[in-house]
Amino acid sequence: MRLQLIWPLLATLLVPLAVAWLVYPNHLPPGFGEFPPQFQGDAPGFNLLVFILVAIGAAFISALVIWPQKFGFKGAPVQPAAAKKPLPWWFWAGAVVTLFFWWLMWSHSMLFGELVYWSFTPLWWGFIFVLDGLVYHRNNGASLASRKPWLLGVAGLVSIVGWVYFEFFDYFVLENWYYPQADQAPWSQQLLSIEFLLTYSTVTPVLFQWYNLLNTFPKLVARYQNGPKMPLNANWLLAIGLALLAVMVIWPYPFFWVVWIGPFLVLIATLQRLNIWTPFSDIAKGNWTAGVLIAVSSLLNGLFWEFWNFGSHFFVTEPVTNPNYWVYNIPYVNVIHLFSEMPLLGYFGYLPFGVIVWLFFIWSGKLIGFDTDIRQSKF
Repeated sequence: MRLQLIWPLLATLLVPLAVAWLVYPNHLPPGFGEFPPQFQGDAPGFNLLVFILVAIGAAFISALVIWPQKFGFKGAPVQPAAAKKPLPWWFWAGAVVTLFFWWLMWSHSMLFGELVYWSFTPLWWGFIFVLDGLVYHRNNGASLASRKPWLLGVAGLVSIVGWVYFEFFDYFVLENWYYPQADQAPWSQQLLSIEFLLTYSTVTPVLFQWYNLLNTFPKLVARYQNGPKMPLNANWLLAIGLALLAVMVIWPYPFFWVVWIGPFLVLIATLQRLNIWTPFSDIAKGNWTAGVLIAVSSLLNGLFWEFWNFGSHFFVTEPVTNPNYWVYNIPYVNVIHLFSEMPLLGYFGYLPFGVIVWLFFIWSGKLIGFDTDIRQSKF
């Protein structure tokens, strides 16, 4: 089973490398391997046709989430809401940590010395516990921190590996995102790399907290059930995903979107071929709740990612103290920005990203052998 888990994801790494060997004079895309990525490719400018096509897709997805009944969802009986508990102590502790490091990151204050350069990671871990406290409050005392604290730690470790995996594909689209301030931190390259890896530990846990919070709203859970059944052919998904990753290397700008879709298809196919549960197992039966809510979780958190990133650079530009600050270099649709850096249509990339994060966590659990069940009903 492990070999069947490993080889498709290994192929997602080898296929771009093999194609790049043929495409680039130096056999690798420019900036490849520089960590964190700091290369800025010369992405094509605005293209109205591409913008309209992407906007149509975004409008369709938005309509499905907002008005699922228009797409054939009958919903399910709404279950009673869980009893409420007082907010736990870690909610308040997380709020204090979040607010302090939010202030520190945006103020660029050197009052605490080099601590300002480390603001991003504790800010997000504080926020993770704020969200967990809200879940605890709304779910009769059941949350990841209260019932499965070990899972948060495991999710943090998997998150580091998962984001490094995802970051790998960014090199092949000539870096849709990069970190122009990374070299401003007063550290060695080794310490900078460690800081970035610690930052990556926050991605998976925070999305799981959002997902569990959304699951405390019974009407949300019910509205995406009894919908269209969409079974997927795993072999076709695997072939299409790998083919897209190859084409992405040849034409990185027209196929920039493959960063979000190629690994996504391969992960679904890999798990489905082994009859391992994913949100798409439920979608094949007409229950879209898990898939929609993890995607919406990612989109909601994306607003916080972009908001805090924007403020860390916009309000005070000197001294430069956030090495994690990122900028987008997205072709064709890099207009109408919300929070300065992220183009409006770019937010829809968060939808598949949330599912990728969960799929990678499930894949890791099956490979290593740990429980990956984060769903509320199982607490």
